[in-house]
Amino acid sequence: MAAKDELGRAGESRAVAHLRNSGYRILDRNWRCPQGEIDIVADHHGALVVIEVKTRSSEAFGHPFDAIDERKAARLWRLAMAWIAEHPHEARGRRLRIDAIAVTGSDPATGRLEHLEDAL
Repeated sequence: MAAKDELGRAGESRAVAHLRNSGYRILDRNWRCPQGEIDIVADHHGALVVIEVKTRSSEAFGHPFDAIDERKAARLWRLAMAWIAEHPHEARGRRLRIDAIAVTGSDPATGRLEHLEDAL
């Protein structure tokens, strides 16, 4: 596995731990469909939350949230709709929101974690 992939996987694991500690119930991880992948799907106080995780070893090339541009945001909403279509029982009657988590540092286990609720 490439170092970049290992960093990303470690960042996602850290994000899941943070979410669980914050009262989120994880429904799905790394869900794939033809349009792409959702990092994490969770329940938080009755809301259905799609979470995009960006992990970087530093901010040398910008903040991790900078990678979530308009195109990526639109894609996340389309992916959320695809997830809902495949899991209607989980989505029924829930508010949908998209969160973003940034993990920055050479070691994701100890790096800075930032969580933006309702980011998009």
